[in-house]
Amino acid sequence: MSSVTVFPVLGPSLGGAVPLSEHEQRLLDQIEQALYAEDPKWANTVRISDPRSHYKRRLVKASLGFILGVVLLMVGVVIQLIPLGVGGFVVMLAACLWGLSSWKRMNGFGENTATASPGQPEGRMKRRGGPRQGFMERMEERWRRRHDER
Repeated sequence: MSSVTVFPVLGPSLGGAVPLSEHEQRLLDQIEQALYAEDPKWANTVRISDPRSHYKRRLVKASLGFILGVVLLMVGVVIQLIPLGVGGFVVMLAACLWGLSSWKRMNGFGENTATASPGQPEGRMKRRGGPRQGFMERMEERWRRRHDER
């Protein structure tokens, strides 16, 4: 019943795709069949939907939250109720952060660029000759360089 023949799993050491064994594939097929039998509507929705559509919905919700925050802020200013205005600003800020994180994930900016996909250019993966470092690693490197210079 399943059209999936190989389920890619990230390998622990190399980070490559590892095909499932026949036993694991049979178990996956059984789980999929049980899911279809239990709730076919939900299973079909999950199977067909594109992950980007989830982030698009989150962007719409964040936009509505931002508009609600603006309204609360304006009402708080007009009736001179400071906590309502501050609450509106907090709602606006939270909606912006939520929408920005959804936009980043939808467009692929939030992904780990150290393991580039085959279609991804090599320039995005490399930074100063190696994989991209996090904030703490860069700070530690600067601290080591500063300590070594003394």
